[in-house]
Amino acid sequence: MERRVPRDLVNPDLAVRRYADLGERWLDGMWRADPLADAVANDDFGTSSATAAVRAALAGGIEAVPDAPASLKSLFDFLDDEPGWVDHDRLDHAADALVRHTPLLGMVLGAASLLRGAGNFIAGKPLALTGRYVSRPAVRSVEVGEWLRNVLTRGGMRRDGGGFAYTVRVRLIHAHVRKGILAAGMWDEDAWGVPIPQSYMALTIAEFGHIAVEGMQTLGVRFTDDELDDIYHLWRYVGHVIGMDEDLNLRSERDHLAVEELYRLTSPGPSDEDREFVAALTEQYLVPELAKLLPGLEPLRRTVARTLIHALERVFIGDADADALHIPDTPLKHVVGRIGPVLGLVDRIQELRYPDRERTTLRAYKVRDAAMNRMRADYRVEQDLVDAVPVGAR
Repeated sequence: MERRVPRDLVNPDLAVRRYADLGERWLDGMWRADPLADAVANDDFGTSSATAAVRAALAGGIEAVPDAPASLKSLFDFLDDEPGWVDHDRLDHAADALVRHTPLLGMVLGAASLLRGAGNFIAGKPLALTGRYVSRPAVRSVEVGEWLRNVLTRGGMRRDGGGFAYTVRVRLIHAHVRKGILAAGMWDEDAWGVPIPQSYMALTIAEFGHIAVEGMQTLGVRFTDDELDDIYHLWRYVGHVIGMDEDLNLRSERDHLAVEELYRLTSPGPSDEDREFVAALTEQYLVPELAKLLPGLEPLRRTVARTLIHALERVFIGDADADALHIPDTPLKHVVGRIGPVLGLVDRIQELRYPDRERTTLRAYKVRDAAMNRMRADYRVEQDLVDAVPVGAR
């Protein structure tokens, strides 16, 4: 049978030669979305809505939705059937390990993870068509941060946890985006596959998994082997809840690395819309956030922060990808790229000064929550996720 490949994807044969069965699954994943969530988004809920029904079922179980349609029952049959491999103690340990380094995690998610994803115009097309990130990138970043705050919390991914509920809501948001794009006739399926396909969902998991971990390690964070295993275990379960098919869901660091390589290998490169997104994210969110941490007058802090952010972006994604995204070059990248061992030593000294790990961890959660609350106030974000915003205001 002839392999079906989206027209604008590049190097499909090389992907299969290099990754064999995984390469085949990657290409096939471009045609697969999320049938369970898509069925809910396309169903008729009468005077209510799919969003309201999902939130009711999250809070009170499927029985809280009178006359729930078969699509909603099927989705919650899946969600309520927790896989036997899930270990919630490990999920909590992963949350603790990441939250202890919240400032650096936030930095690498913006300057590394999101930029890695921006290097592929097919993956970025749904966001470009909705206009959400370029128009108000700080607000959208705070929304992502709110989801992450709930995921990275002890008990957050239990059935009654905030992280579980937020992840299901994100899953339904993806389904509504697919529905809206297809209904508007704005999508070229032959060229791009389906909107938000399984393959790019896998890359999103890697953005929060290995890509973030690698960025943090570049800045001096040293996770233990057990912590790394737990972090990948956490993102495997998040992938399951958000609708990843088991054949592409990521289990280990090796899986994350393979998906990152397949994404780069088959990417046609960024578009002008991706470059606009990166420029808006950098100027309207990353630079102001870093400037708040620097001393001096505001104009000088902004200038220094901008140079530092550009240096970090180049260190994290490499010069070739940074050039493609039109990120300004700076010799400071050579300094930033070598600062990790120094920061790692500082981190180790802090551990020796404050050996009570539990106390340090609980304090880190408080600092993280205070930072999120401050950003919500600074950027006037009243909603938690976009599904809580009135339709006309999105």
